[in-house]
Amino acid sequence: MGTKRLMGAPLIQLQDIHLTFGGAPLLQGAELVVGEGDRLCLVGRNGSGKSTLLKIAAGLVEADRGTRSAAPSATVRYLPQEPDLSGFATTLAFVEAGLAPGDDPYRAQYLLSCLGLTGEEGTDRLSGGEARRAALARVLAPSPDILLLDEPTNHLDLPAIEWLESELNSLRSAMVLISHDRRFLERLSRATVWLDRGLTRRLEQGFSAFEAWRDTVLEQEELEQHKLDRRIVMEEHWVRYGVTARRKRNVGRMARLSDLRTQRREARRVTGSVKLAASEGETSGAVVIEAKGISKSFGELAVVRDVSMRIMRGDRVGIVGPNGAGKTTLINLLTGRLAPDAGTVKLGANLQMHMLDQRRDALEPTVSVKDFLTGGHSETISVNGTVRHYASYMKDFLFTPDQARTPVRVLSGGERGRLVLAKALAQPSNLLVLDEPTNDLDLETLDLLQEMLADYAGTVIVVSHDRDFLDRVATSVLMAEGDGRFIEYAGGYSDMVAQRGAGVTAKAREAAVAKPAKAAAARPAPSSERRKLTFKEKHALETLPARIDALHGEIRTLRAKLAEDGFYARDAKGFAATAAKLSAAEAELAAGEERWLELEMLREEIEG
Repeated sequence: MGTKRLMGAPLIQLQDIHLTFGGAPLLQGAELVVGEGDRLCLVGRNGSGKSTLLKIAAGLVEADRGTRSAAPSATVRYLPQEPDLSGFATTLAFVEAGLAPGDDPYRAQYLLSCLGLTGEEGTDRLSGGEARRAALARVLAPSPDILLLDEPTNHLDLPAIEWLESELNSLRSAMVLISHDRRFLERLSRATVWLDRGLTRRLEQGFSAFEAWRDTVLEQEELEQHKLDRRIVMEEHWVRYGVTARRKRNVGRMARLSDLRTQRREARRVTGSVKLAASEGETSGAVVIEAKGISKSFGELAVVRDVSMRIMRGDRVGIVGPNGAGKTTLINLLTGRLAPDAGTVKLGANLQMHMLDQRRDALEPTVSVKDFLTGGHSETISVNGTVRHYASYMKDFLFTPDQARTPVRVLSGGERGRLVLAKALAQPSNLLVLDEPTNDLDLETLDLLQEMLADYAGTVIVVSHDRDFLDRVATSVLMAEGDGRFIEYAGGYSDMVAQRGAGVTAKAREAAVAKPAKAAAARPAPSSERRKLTFKEKHALETLPARIDALHGEIRTLRAKLAEDGFYARDAKGFAATAAKLSAAEAELAAGEERWLELEMLREEIEG
């Protein structure tokens, strides 16, 4: 469906692609054609097979049936959702390994500089955002004929996203893009491929036209389904009440009725929608948070400087800025998790706060979906004052009954995002604090999250790099202006840009882009006045993650031991000693995670 176009020989062509995972058909006749200069966005729900289809196009996965053909001379570069940098000592070595003979050797360093990396970062200590930046530099460095990019904006801040948009627009490469960032897709795509129920449809227009076209297609399907249902009713009526049928049923007409019933039964209907509703707590006071002159420094580095603001009941405040600007520190100050060095924070009455962490820290890899939702002690979950069976609540978030016992580690990124949302929205609250809630969510789930936040009676504070999401949700935007200063602007992200005259920019980004040759040849020496990490701080940053992991394992072991049947009756003293060890481990874990967060923020500020 959609319009057709004339084109030369395709660079990549997938025909009649079939693939089955775990007994369920994922792709059933999918097609994909990528020609010279194409700018395609590949859209569809989480779990529809977009990433798998892109891997088949890249030649990394083989279909059960169908053909893949590619132009012999075409260079293809594929960006996975979770890049693997193992085997390379530094980010520069990783990027340079992607260059082919004849490629510009300086382009690797230039791209790393543009993306805020030096090239000397050790690959074993990279954050998710840093790994994604290095992987982007690697696929862009050769200027390939075809770029296959799976969620390229995930874990990037706004300056990096806007730089990436500009860089991709300047390339002659053909592109296939998977992304949940609407603004990114609208600015880059010229055609849309919709993967739905195993099949693909192509629209020769960019993403901005997709949603209206998709709705028209689905409405037409519903109309055809209604016509089919009416024909079945008519045939059944004839079979039951036709005069001839009382003596001898017409074999041909009975066969037609059977065919119609089979057609309806086997029709793959659109998967149900996610049902999002936040459990609302008591009404909070009119003033939710009042901050007066709050400041916070780590050593000599001022992260938040003299910020005053008042958040009222029903406000939706978006917080934006480049990575390392102090957004997380500001949230911790406003919510009382961190004490300011100066100034005061007053929290309103009857406050029931729930926080959603972008790192999905609450997800333990070995815990099942059911146990995560219920706490492992029940078959039910309380949602907005109503007790519901876990299977019914799972269905609201598009999880099947078979996934109840599935461990978290095997879920996709989108499924993990939906699972964390499911848990968070079941908790009674009148203040939601959301740190990058849009990561890994598909576009339809994003729509429903936006609608839920619009209907939510409480107050919302959200950190996000998704410009479209902020435009749809925020009533004001708090912008990190640099040097620890934050200024509040009325409206969404676009309103902030109109008032401010510019969007979020990274420090020294303009200089890095304007002088690529110098950036590639030599890195500027750090200023002697710049705050540096002490040996003790560096050591803590390097060793704390391993200790935190070890504590997680110790806590799981201790909890399992305490849960043993008859342990207390058998050994009361042993039970008490184990419980004391658990409390000590949990306290050490909390302190370790808080210390790591402070040091990581400090490192980001220094390196920023």
